[in-house]
Amino acid sequence: MTSETTGPMNTTDTTDTTGPSETKATFYAILGAPNVGKSTLLNRFVGSKISIVSPKVQTTRTRVLGIAMVDMAQLVFIDTPGIFTPQKRLDRAMVAAAWSGAGDADRVIMLIDAAKGIDSNTSTILDGLKKTKRQAILIINKVDLVEKTDLLMLASKLDQTNLFTDTFMVSAETGDGVQQLLEFLADLAPPSPWFFPEDQISDMPGRLLAAEITREKLFLQLHQELPYAATVETESWETFDDGSVKIRQVIFIERSSQKAIILGKGGTRIKSLGEASRRELEDILECKVHLFLFVKVRENWGNDPERYRDWGLDFNA
Repeated sequence: MTSETTGPMNTTDTTDTTGPSETKATFYAILGAPNVGKSTLLNRFVGSKISIVSPKVQTTRTRVLGIAMVDMAQLVFIDTPGIFTPQKRLDRAMVAAAWSGAGDADRVIMLIDAAKGIDSNTSTILDGLKKTKRQAILIINKVDLVEKTDLLMLASKLDQTNLFTDTFMVSAETGDGVQQLLEFLADLAPPSPWFFPEDQISDMPGRLLAAEITREKLFLQLHQELPYAATVETESWETFDDGSVKIRQVIFIERSSQKAIILGKGGTRIKSLGEASRRELEDILECKVHLFLFVKVRENWGNDPERYRDWGLDFNA
């Protein structure tokens, strides 16, 4: 067999001897007061829904790991529960998990709500950073809701704390400024093998993510009637030959009187919850989902050590 060339022969050796680009990797912990947009920012970083979001404070109960790839850099983000003054055992465990996440990370990101500014919870975090003698990267979020002059004043006041190496202004909701921030964070990553496969976006098991999605719908639809008196567990997960999955979940409540709130008149509320959760799970899992929800009473579940183990929280924090 003969072959033909379509141009002059190049006698210069052009073999690439540089090898592939060097891989980089690092861990970032995202700290912030409740409801400042940490989970929204994490989902924006990753490009997929891995952390639930609702207008309720303390939606995130445990550390959620999100993984973003920027060229050859793997950025592992730890979305921590919001830090506030704890009142109950679960509160203490969540706040402890947040500070633990910060301690485990290579670098810390502090997220502040531009509209709220330096409130009491934010002041608590600033004090915590001072005690640990650790600087952070400051991200002022929700900049689309605040006048530019107010933003500059807030940034100046925070800069005077000497706690921050860099400051970024973004809108996690719209994505404004997020890509520039992500590229900056990638530049900071040191040479390292990747910690996870290139296509992995989280370490959260599917069963737990599915339970969290349904809990989010509870928050969104019943946040006034059922603040924190419910939790969700995935009881079983069955995959069929056609790729679809059957998921059975239990919504646990503390008192039998709360059952009617979740069920709704004629079962309309739980049907609505199930449909909303199923649609989102199908988008995330990219397959047909058969979701079945049940409601059971588990008194004082907030003081059950087993629940804390499931969430990766310290019961004795």
